[in-house]
Amino acid sequence: MTFLQNDKIFALVDCNSFYCSCERLFRPDLAKRPVGVLSNNDGCFVSRTNELKNLGVKMGAPYFQVKDICDKNKVAVFSANFSLYTNISDRVMNTLFEFTPNLEAYSVDEAFLDLTGFDQKSIIEYAHLIKETVERHTGIPVCVGIGRTKVLAKLANRIAKKNVSSRGVCSLLEQEQLCTALKIVNIEDVWGIGRQSTIKMKMLGIHKAIQLRDFKNDLLIQKQFTKIGRMIQDELREISCFPLNTETPKKKEIMCSRSFGTPVFDIRSMRESVACYASLASEKLRKQKSVCAEIEVYIQTNPFKDIPQYAKAAKAILSSPTSDTRKIIRAAWETLDRIFLNGFEYKKALIKLSRIQEASEHQVSLFGDNDSKEDLEIMRVMDQINAREGHEMVKIAACGTNKEAWYMKQVLKSPRYVTGWSELVKISKL
Repeated sequence: MTFLQNDKIFALVDCNSFYCSCERLFRPDLAKRPVGVLSNNDGCFVSRTNELKNLGVKMGAPYFQVKDICDKNKVAVFSANFSLYTNISDRVMNTLFEFTPNLEAYSVDEAFLDLTGFDQKSIIEYAHLIKETVERHTGIPVCVGIGRTKVLAKLANRIAKKNVSSRGVCSLLEQEQLCTALKIVNIEDVWGIGRQSTIKMKMLGIHKAIQLRDFKNDLLIQKQFTKIGRMIQDELREISCFPLNTETPKKKEIMCSRSFGTPVFDIRSMRESVACYASLASEKLRKQKSVCAEIEVYIQTNPFKDIPQYAKAAKAILSSPTSDTRKIIRAAWETLDRIFLNGFEYKKALIKLSRIQEASEHQVSLFGDNDSKEDLEIMRVMDQINAREGHEMVKIAACGTNKEAWYMKQVLKSPRYVTGWSELVKISKL
């Protein structure tokens, strides 16, 4: 079966075990040791080096279940340090922009690049140059996958990571290489094919990527797996269906939620946590130049604990859309007061901002509390200081000064190194 080949060329640059690589960046002694990074409250593994994978520790494995294995094999385990990871991610993306203006930052550790125009020989050399430059400028190891569609670039990247002889670069531009790869790759390893879709595809006799590509009944694929399934099939046929998204779409809802490191019983601690979450959500709102008109607060106890259970959510509609942290906290507190009940052991709180509009286009209220020029300037200066000096260098007093009563558990957290003056690397005198 032959298909019309498009002239697009995509490259996917993916950081290897990104969170772990960030931790190794400032700890050369960890170069050969197994390293793992845990989720919020030091719960489950969210990043593992190959050394840790070889010990049988699965992604998402609860730390307490494999602690003996980690201790026995001297595994370096870290709490998530998202401030550090975000900063290193920005450095990686800025380096990639040197190679093409057409770049989609798909996630914190991977990006799609449009490299259309290169011939098949020179693009592999260029991919090695990208890999070497990123590693030299940031210290983060990456792999590069090349294909005529985003799905194939993703597939090529997977092969580059697993095949040592590829030296971190894999191209599927040539038909022979492409067919060989599609025959090897399991259907569940194709980007965009989830668990339920995998089950249904295997019922149709589709076990390998090449079987989906060559499946003749396109209408059945669309019926069973929607338009997205058909687009994935076409992408395997080198027909580009997912264009490069160079602009980050603005969020229609912004949520901030954490599980508490220790249970919360009193309204004061709950108020501080809600204020901090509202502050984070407001900062994200201003970053995308938006305002919101609706605020939702949700609180709950621990459903996995044998205690009296309670969960409740409530919303507040603002008289005028805003991005002012102070106004959002005030509305969140009023909403919290309506749902908080004494006598329960609370485990989690959530803030959600919705009915989001463009800050420059929203309709002001005739009688509402509209943001003044002074309000906007205060928020701008606060964001500017925090961006330059570090997270929460300036914050609203309602967020409190002592988070120990509710903040998430991060016992194994490394220093921020590059995002906090007090945590810069210290070099001893010889």
